[in-house]
Amino acid sequence: MRIAGIRGIAAALTLSLLSACAAAPRGDIYQRPLAANPSAFVAAEIGFAQLAEQKGQWAAFRETAHPDALMFVPERVVARDWLRQQHEPAEPLRWQPHAVYYSCDGNVGVTSGAWQKGGETGFFNSVWLRDDKGKLHWALRMGDRLDSPRIAPDFIATRKAACKPRREALPPPGGNPAAAMVAGMAKDATLEWDVSADSRGKPRLIVRLWNGEAMENVIDDRVEGAGLP
Repeated sequence: MRIAGIRGIAAALTLSLLSACAAAPRGDIYQRPLAANPSAFVAAEIGFAQLAEQKGQWAAFRETAHPDALMFVPERVVARDWLRQQHEPAEPLRWQPHAVYYSCDGNVGVTSGAWQKGGETGFFNSVWLRDDKGKLHWALRMGDRLDSPRIAPDFIATRKAACKPRREALPPPGGNPAAAMVAGMAKDATLEWDVSADSRGKPRLIVRLWNGEAMENVIDDRVEGAGLP
């Protein structure tokens, strides 16, 4: 896993994102072998949502986060520090994945979907990383409220990066590293993501997937309001 921290985030995305986490196996959905199968990413996101209903919203975030996970609220925060200060809401969020995009080697996936709470609705994106024991951790969570809900598909869409090798010299992850708040790339270079500030200073997440010829944008979302979940 190659992660590039830009503009002061080196401490937040350190070598622990480059190496595997050392958490002990727990025998649950978060450590199912991924190989190049999207089902484990889907199961992890669904399990994450179920955990929020069972144990509390922020308890679920804490339990499933990567040690260096980042969130946007809407400013970028280190999840472990921000979550430590949060109290459980009376009503937890509910959310569902609509799509998953994953690297050729199956070590990195991005889930995208919709959330609901009371009369509000919105979207979310989660970047998931696998450690050397097969356990999944979300490393980046970004979302926002929407005026109109995203329509749930009949089936969760899945897309795997092409396994045709990239022959060109690998650039730093992200389209514009100098402007990025955070950027990362799968070890096999078939999936990359970055969050940069748009022209209004709003966080913008772009996820790119290798299609065999070029890196193709598959997610392009902005935080317009308060950010999160």
